[in-house]
Amino acid sequence: MNSAGFKEESGHYAELKARSYEAPGEPGVYLWRDEADRIIYVGKARVLRNRLKSYFSGTQDAKTEALLRHARSIETIIVASEYEALLLENTLIKEHAPKYNINLKDGKTYPVIRITAEPFPRIFKTRHIIADTSRYFGPFPQVHAVDTLLACIDKLFPLRKCRVFRKRESPCMYYHINRCQGPCCGKISEEAYRVHVERVQQVLADTGSTESLIMELSVQMHAEAAALRFERAVQFRDAIKALEELSGQCTAVADLDPAARDYIAWASEGILSTFTVFSLRGGKMIGRELFRTRSAAGEAESLETFASSYYTPNRPPPPHIYLGPWIQTPQAEGEADPGFQSLCRWFTEQFGYTPVIRSLAEQTSPQGPASDRRHWAVLAMARHNAQEDLRLRLKERGAGPALDELVQALGLSRRPERIEGFDIAQLHGKHPVASLISFREGRPDRKNYRYFKLRTVVGVVDDFAAMREAVHRRYSRLLREGKELPDLILIDGGIGQVNAAQGVLDALGLDCDVVGLAKRDEELWLPHRSAPIRLSKRSEALKVLQCLRDETHRFATSFNQRLRSEDLFFPILESITGIGPKRARLIMKTYGHIEAIAGADPSGMATACKISKALAQTVKTVAGIALEDQQRAQKRLAPP
Repeated sequence: MNSAGFKEESGHYAELKARSYEAPGEPGVYLWRDEADRIIYVGKARVLRNRLKSYFSGTQDAKTEALLRHARSIETIIVASEYEALLLENTLIKEHAPKYNINLKDGKTYPVIRITAEPFPRIFKTRHIIADTSRYFGPFPQVHAVDTLLACIDKLFPLRKCRVFRKRESPCMYYHINRCQGPCCGKISEEAYRVHVERVQQVLADTGSTESLIMELSVQMHAEAAALRFERAVQFRDAIKALEELSGQCTAVADLDPAARDYIAWASEGILSTFTVFSLRGGKMIGRELFRTRSAAGEAESLETFASSYYTPNRPPPPHIYLGPWIQTPQAEGEADPGFQSLCRWFTEQFGYTPVIRSLAEQTSPQGPASDRRHWAVLAMARHNAQEDLRLRLKERGAGPALDELVQALGLSRRPERIEGFDIAQLHGKHPVASLISFREGRPDRKNYRYFKLRTVVGVVDDFAAMREAVHRRYSRLLREGKELPDLILIDGGIGQVNAAQGVLDALGLDCDVVGLAKRDEELWLPHRSAPIRLSKRSEALKVLQCLRDETHRFATSFNQRLRSEDLFFPILESITGIGPKRARLIMKTYGHIEAIAGADPSGMATACKISKALAQTVKTVAGIALEDQQRAQKRLAPP
């Protein structure tokens, strides 16, 4: 069967293609599985969606076509960076030996840096970890950067080079060229030597302490360049580059901690929950598992139910379990969280021991222990995977349950398949605008987004009048054109704005349901009601309205800011010699906003706006400067 026939006759091909288009747009690892659920290929990607989509575009080679013939499902694991994806890919290929992977099956590992456990330690690169008291740092996929960094350390910190340390009467050559301080001849004490070792450990450890060293190297690099010793300056430059590439590289998928541990995180929406478990054994992540549940129980009860189902005699709990995010206060290592007491008792009864269960705060301090930051990095990654799976579940299910809940909660006359929302944006009455957002079946319907430049409230701050104008202009036009009307209208505001909108609808003779969503307490207001409706924070109906309200606010605010920036830019344009009011209006009409002018091609601008190329270049430069000033002002005024 040829490739085209395979695509036409294979039902799973379309399913795999659809799954690739739903993949996350983030770095990670993807696993192809066959009909027996065996992993047959492991790959990494900087953008998972783009990589997976590439399997279904163009002409496939023989290997790809064979993979697609045998594949039945795709699994993705989101990680924090392409670096972590590379490490995880390496681990999973060695763990599962997939049929269609060639590279990384040879048993090689990425190198680590070892500082030996001796009175006068030695530092070197190795691929073998020995169970002694030496300190190890890594692993590092960038071998060339490791070599450059070690060469830099060798020059800056004169540690010993000999493989076997023994007492000597006279020092070796390295001492005479200032590359070793001669500990074998008693030229340096253990305490003084230890200072150099600790500095090297600071460089290699994930403590963010390499900034001072990079600054020191930068000073030396500039000094060597000023003295015309360019070869030495290049060495310092390469060392700085290696430090920046490797330093502070905390990975969540591989470390040198041999303790067996599980990381459990979850995401919930209404009655839907997804639990993610990342398992690390021997310092490497050996897998990720997703579990989907449906429950109306609270967080603590759901967690206990999941844990008691997940851990069995065939899959006993590891010595350490990390949870997050958790509603309780984080505890010290080894101290049980009060919320885990019944779970700990269950572990003891079922397995005869209790693992150390620890929760970490939602935000772990950058100044906190490196181990805490590493654990939180894994938990954050696990939660991200749970949220991604929950997003797919919600998309598969659709907004039907949430819309049905809206009917019951608000007493609507019909199911709100189509909802339109309004918001007003202005600054002291200047550039008042209204935004209109349309949702169909709980999802954005962007072709029906609209802006309104308001005319009746210019220079006046009157949200009620602004809302009346926007609603009247929208629905009087729909009536004239005989177009579809919404089932529900959402107003961003309280009872005043809702009554203003309802008055317009009554005058037009329209029978549309209206509700307002007030930001302060997320209260729902119906027309002419004296008290609001309050839904649970976990209500799916409320989340649909919040999503629509936030989108209307974003849309209105962005348009208002653009008008204000254009208003400020007109005088700047007119200040350019050769650009008057008429040409300024033509330029703004052609390009629409400052960003487009700053990024325009001068030749194209000269032709479109009938000005010289030199003048177009000046306009482009001025627009770039104005845009930078605007961005700096926004950063300065942004809340901390």
